[in-house]
Amino acid sequence: MTLYTAGHRRGVVCAPHSATVEDGRAILAEGGNAIEAMIAMAASIAAVYPHMNHIGGDGFWLIREPSGRVRAVMGAGRAGARATPRLYRDAGLDAVPARGPLAALTVPGAVAAWMLAAEAAQTLGGKLPFDVLLGPAIGHARDGYTVTRSQARLTAEKLPEMDKAAGFHDAFLIDGKVPEVGTKLKQTALAATLEQLAHAGLEDFYRGDVGREIAADLERIGSPVTRVCLESFRATVEAPLSVETQAGTIYNAPPPTQGLASLIILALFERLRVDKAESFEHVHAIVEATKRAFRIRDRVICDPDRITADLHRFLSSAFFDAEAGKIDPRKAAKWPASYGEGDTIWMGAADASGLVVSYIQSLYWEFGSGCVLPATGILMQNRGASFSLDPQALNALAPGRRPFHTLNPAFAALKDGRVMAYGTMGGDGQPQSQAAVFTRHIVFGQPLDVALDAPRWLLGRTWGSAHTNLRMEQRFDGNLIDRLMAAGHDIAVLDEPYSDTMGHAGAVVLHPDGTLEGGHDPRADGGAAGV
Repeated sequence: MTLYTAGHRRGVVCAPHSATVEDGRAILAEGGNAIEAMIAMAASIAAVYPHMNHIGGDGFWLIREPSGRVRAVMGAGRAGARATPRLYRDAGLDAVPARGPLAALTVPGAVAAWMLAAEAAQTLGGKLPFDVLLGPAIGHARDGYTVTRSQARLTAEKLPEMDKAAGFHDAFLIDGKVPEVGTKLKQTALAATLEQLAHAGLEDFYRGDVGREIAADLERIGSPVTRVCLESFRATVEAPLSVETQAGTIYNAPPPTQGLASLIILALFERLRVDKAESFEHVHAIVEATKRAFRIRDRVICDPDRITADLHRFLSSAFFDAEAGKIDPRKAAKWPASYGEGDTIWMGAADASGLVVSYIQSLYWEFGSGCVLPATGILMQNRGASFSLDPQALNALAPGRRPFHTLNPAFAALKDGRVMAYGTMGGDGQPQSQAAVFTRHIVFGQPLDVALDAPRWLLGRTWGSAHTNLRMEQRFDGNLIDRLMAAGHDIAVLDEPYSDTMGHAGAVVLHPDGTLEGGHDPRADGGAAGV
């Protein structure tokens, strides 16, 4: 599978797994549009890359229609009716656990977002039935998928955390042992669930036979999500957030995602007038802009029903000018901020009509709650672990509330006529990797494959450590690292030249002449393909 492809006329897709790339390409070849290709890929990636995402998670779409209109489809699951702070206090807990049934406390929102995306696909000429769109995923789940390097590694690393995660061992171990790379695993219950959805419709996931089985299994394992929670859940269509830059208009998803932070970083970077890629000024400016953006994010972003601040103020020129003026171009600001963990997938698709899709789907942490529901084969997310049990906290737990999301698909409509969907997985790393790819490719003109391959960095706390630092891949020039350290950045150079810590980034681009290109990260197991 190639990591980069260009010159296509009908459509292009990219994803972090090669089988999913081929599934999306096949839908385009069959006459499907970019949204239909993405629905097929969203199902496929859950079947072949389950440690990074599943249909028990959430999903967010940015859809750019041929008219130029951009819409956000928001599949953010709400906390279950029984998910109260008292439930956790009575269980002797001071925080929401990361694994197990009490971590599986929010409704899976991804499939509800697929429903709205499918309606948009039909409005824009899509005609492929669900049995065609879900067929590849059904085959992977029923016949077996190949365990990747990242799944084998993360299974071994996270296995000690899964003691209370019902169904994990049966689904992802072989005879109680971690499967080796290249092993075939099946998700037969998931295949049956997808077959039911293909014939009964996606709504069955919430209000039909599949929903009934999900609710019964959740009650059996002790999750606070009920049948009524599933039946009442709906995804929504929202206006995206956007910011005007010299390059064009950049879009991202609204709350409860951190899309605001991603936009702030790029707007601040532009005001710092960096003129050379891969320089001290380039990396320092994005890192310092990230610090400013994350402080704002952590102060205001939560369930949109609870936001009182005017978000447009944080996207105004006056605000950007003032924030940029607080950044020292030669010295690192102190950084005591929080961190967001996460494993996710981002995928892109575009077609000749001008339809472009940026999509992200996640379980929150790798393997989510770890709970696999036996009747349906659904792996439940642990997004609700980001809630606080403190009722005064910004992201305080309460039934029906949507948790803060690190997920944020990105999109740019450029003044030169190009249209680009881009994004990455990686928790707090998402806005930073987005900024690295965007500045390298759009601001400094690096070819797309070069921009995706280039070494990256991540400002954030190392797993299991209280030490906050700036982690950098070892391929960075030593002189650059020395300059950053001299400016006050606390740096850890990673052993790997290509580290999963930096996320799996990708992009698809529609050019003014109608040609399409796409690329995906060498750190992942996928690539790009077109027709």
